[in-house]
Amino acid sequence: MPNGATALRPVKSPPRLLLLAGPTAVGKSDVALVLAERFGGEIVSVDSMQVYRGLDIGTAKPSPEDRRRVPHHLVDVLELHERFDAARFVALARQAVRDIQARGRLPVLCGGTGLYFQAFLAGLGSAPGPNPALRAELEATPMPALLRELQQRDPATFQRIDRQNPRRVIRALEVIRQTPQPLASQRAPWPAPPAPGPGTPTFFGLARQPADLRARIHRRVDGMFARGLVAETRRLLAAGLADNPVALQALGYRQAVEHIRGQYTLADTIGRVKTRTWQFARRQMTWFRHQARLCWLHVDPEETPAAVADRIAAVWK
Repeated sequence: MPNGATALRPVKSPPRLLLLAGPTAVGKSDVALVLAERFGGEIVSVDSMQVYRGLDIGTAKPSPEDRRRVPHHLVDVLELHERFDAARFVALARQAVRDIQARGRLPVLCGGTGLYFQAFLAGLGSAPGPNPALRAELEATPMPALLRELQQRDPATFQRIDRQNPRRVIRALEVIRQTPQPLASQRAPWPAPPAPGPGTPTFFGLARQPADLRARIHRRVDGMFARGLVAETRRLLAAGLADNPVALQALGYRQAVEHIRGQYTLADTIGRVKTRTWQFARRQMTWFRHQARLCWLHVDPEETPAAVADRIAAVWK
């Protein structure tokens, strides 16, 4: 057993919610599976892309075997032409949690989309909802012009946002154009940490040393392409992937589309996906460390999901 791991002890009154977050490829899903099995739980995916049917390989969607082991929610619930955002996530996630709790089971919310966790716990804040006409106008505007406007109108958001993700840039400007305040001031603040005791949410974060996480990302990306990410992307394009600007921005798929269109070789594409995924993971860690109140657990390279679950269980003791 790795240093720091604690043998699992029975928990008489586990919290009514368990939340598990962290960057991509850190190992959240495997730990969530173990926890759900041990505590009679069901998993609610906190992921902006696993909701889409067909986006399987590139989103590291739980396998059919994993879904037979433990029920999963908010996976494969939308068609490619449908839009998904934080408000819809909150509505679906809260209903899933109510249903799971009504069955006397433990909801395990697991994922890496920090904004969705924030919206679930604290609400959506005062930001205006989608404006279809304004969004269409922004989507028709060249990306360099959007970035210039964002930098002028909200420098803080410009520095923080993923500037290679048109969906996030467009949403930021959609909000900024409708209100005079910076984007950050319109988001709901994270709630204060809950008082200890049964019935309160418990929010854990997993982290790894950068070299370990980067190596895991590289192995994951290599595995995705070996399992047929390019072929899956071709099928998705035929099914309408290019018509959904949200789904099209999913890491891996966007780069695979560029390869299919002849912009990059396969080797270059794999390298670009590794680089973009690593950059994304670093932004996730920065966001969670600065925006959320998590109980962080450092995971060693050889530590098993069961050992990490033991350590989480010890905190519940």
